[in-house]
Amino acid sequence: MNLEVPSREELRLLVERNLKKQGFIISEGSLIAPRNHGKDDIRKRHSLAVRHKIDQGEKSLRRYETKLLDYIANGNEIRPDGIRPRIVEVMPDSEEELLFRYASLHWSIPLSSGYGRRLRFVVMDESNGNLIGVIGLGDPVFGLRARDEWTGWNHEQRRERLRYVMDAFVLGAVPPYSMLLCGKLIALLATSNEVRRAFKRKYGKRQSVIAEREHDGRLAMITTTSALGRSSIYNRLRFHKDYVYQSVGVTSAWGEIYFSNGLYGPLTAYAEANLQPTAKQSAWGNGFRNRREVVRKCLQDIGLPESVLQHRIEREVFVVPLAKNTQAFLRGDNQRLLSFDRSSDSLFAWFRERWLLPRSVRDDRFRQWEREKWRLWE
Repeated sequence: MNLEVPSREELRLLVERNLKKQGFIISEGSLIAPRNHGKDDIRKRHSLAVRHKIDQGEKSLRRYETKLLDYIANGNEIRPDGIRPRIVEVMPDSEEELLFRYASLHWSIPLSSGYGRRLRFVVMDESNGNLIGVIGLGDPVFGLRARDEWTGWNHEQRRERLRYVMDAFVLGAVPPYSMLLCGKLIALLATSNEVRRAFKRKYGKRQSVIAEREHDGRLAMITTTSALGRSSIYNRLRFHKDYVYQSVGVTSAWGEIYFSNGLYGPLTAYAEANLQPTAKQSAWGNGFRNRREVVRKCLQDIGLPESVLQHRIEREVFVVPLAKNTQAFLRGDNQRLLSFDRSSDSLFAWFRERWLLPRSVRDDRFRQWEREKWRLWE
């Protein structure tokens, strides 16, 4: 459905009103970004965008909600020593896809759907058929300073080898499993042999659109960023003696996160009617490169400063090497990738003894969880 194209004055007023709702202060024609005071403040600043995502999902998911809630466990249905996780790849138009989308609406920040290449998984508990958590992998951004400095890339190395990297755009457990620290389990399972094999099945021997080169299906590294500042899940997450997630810095605290709550539609309509996209390779097709280009060009055209994009929410950047020689391979120094051998069974066995069972003894609040608490629509 085509949106009505706002005038320049209408778009500026719409943007200003929306930003004020999210904590910006407008003073003497300038916009001042709100400061962070903690994780609860960050959640509040995302609340409009989260609500917008839920409203968008209602049309396609509401009719299935009762059925999808059956996959969410009541706390009294879980026996911690009987949990048996299984990684299930999400296929298009499947019930797992509906479940993945439904679960993603419950995150406290608005989640991306992933860009370009995309792999999605649900992790199920075979002991009761319930959902433990979700894993979503997509194409990484081209430029991420902390990642690139850790890898040791120059521009050409990054352009040549970024195809061996994926970014986790969603990674986490759902309640009541999250209360048993299963967020750590999901983070570990993202590094498993099963995920690497799924990547190879889907993208091995597939030719890229831009590079026009066949991919060999090797996955060398995953990246991710924390949602709410410093991550309590990824930091110090070990598999035996090895730290699996390595903190390498923080993001620049710039981006278009304030425009994902319904503003992007009018911005796109305005840009397509009035602005010119930046020239790029014809293989990418026509139109604007990405959301950021649309937002930047619109802000410039309606007379608002680019500093609006300084949202001040620094996110911790993690690299997740999947091989003994990930850095050397990604730089092109090694042509052979020495992948770690981490089966999902071995990862779960480590998690079970290290975190799951001790937590279940110390804290039994998970038993009080009721799936109806997760219902989004009455």
